[in-house]
Amino acid sequence: MKYVDEFRDPEKAKALFREIEALAQRIETKDGKPLQVMEVCGGHTHSIFRYGLEAMLPEKIELVHGPGCPVCVLPMGRVDDCLALAERPEVIFTTFGDAMRVPGSRKSLMQAKAEGADVRMVYSPLDALALARDNPEREVVFFALGFETTMPSTALTVLQAEAEGIANFSLFCNHITIIPTIKAILDSPDLRVDGFLGPGHVSMVIGNRPYDFIARHYRRPLVIAGFEPLDILHALWMLLTQFAEGRCEIENQYDRIVDGEGNRQALEAVAKVFELREFFEWRGLGSIDHSGLRMREAYARFDAERRFPVPQVKIADPASCQCGEVLKGVIKPWQCKVFGTACTPETPVGALMVSSEGSCAAYYQYGGGSRERAPVEAAE
Repeated sequence: MKYVDEFRDPEKAKALFREIEALAQRIETKDGKPLQVMEVCGGHTHSIFRYGLEAMLPEKIELVHGPGCPVCVLPMGRVDDCLALAERPEVIFTTFGDAMRVPGSRKSLMQAKAEGADVRMVYSPLDALALARDNPEREVVFFALGFETTMPSTALTVLQAEAEGIANFSLFCNHITIIPTIKAILDSPDLRVDGFLGPGHVSMVIGNRPYDFIARHYRRPLVIAGFEPLDILHALWMLLTQFAEGRCEIENQYDRIVDGEGNRQALEAVAKVFELREFFEWRGLGSIDHSGLRMREAYARFDAERRFPVPQVKIADPASCQCGEVLKGVIKPWQCKVFGTACTPETPVGALMVSSEGSCAAYYQYGGGSRERAPVEAAE
């Protein structure tokens, strides 16, 4: 048996579905509306649709798909900033693959590459550093993006560049933080969220304790969840148990990976290289205070925004694109006016259809547009 098989056992899934159904019957909801549970992480969204979990849940539970995809929340103006850097003749612009096709106001990085810009896909910032080492006559810029999950590897790469004295390497920093994002969602007048499935990979870095304010101040429970189907079902069961018992706590289903303290060495590296921006613009959520990172002054020589002219122009999304409403959980992807017609993975209008973690891509790939509830027996 593979290690992962025990987290995909159909019989255990059926048992959890039955327990979830029984708990749902015990819970009284406001105005008869379903409980809204937001999975913050895009990885959870894809697992939910890959394994057909949402369709088998009781109607009293509604899953809301949150903004936990860093490519998806990147505003169009920041993509245009990438293009301005990538089109400089002295620059090799490096990026993760899921950012290549995100549309800017004029084109995507993929289109810029086709037109002659030196844009290269890498699997880690260390790959970008190796390019800088091998091409001393060129300027190598790494498109640094992601939540706390990817921050440590970026920070450690900068420290490695400093240790080696590599002068032709820099970051275009777009790292963002999860806690201000959740707070912005909770403060939004557009959305009623009753509880959260917390992000597993982010929590592996930051631990459990940063979420305490959600239960203490906003009176919403959160359960950190893993990414296999039984992880998600177990976390939902834990969340519903809290509702049924009248509790509001931060719990950790993913305790085989996540602990309360997080990864201290990773956090120290991030704190050494980065500091919080006063504000950062998010697609669909607007400007959120202290939600993005920038390079500290001590590492300014590795900061592409200081080394090169960057337009930093704010650009509105196309009027037909409703990524913002989807990101906030106000509408489902299939309710967007252009979903599956003008906007598909081959011809994306918005970032949610591009990224491997985007909720629109998950709906499109796994048929989430069909809203039929399935019987529990379908868990096999």
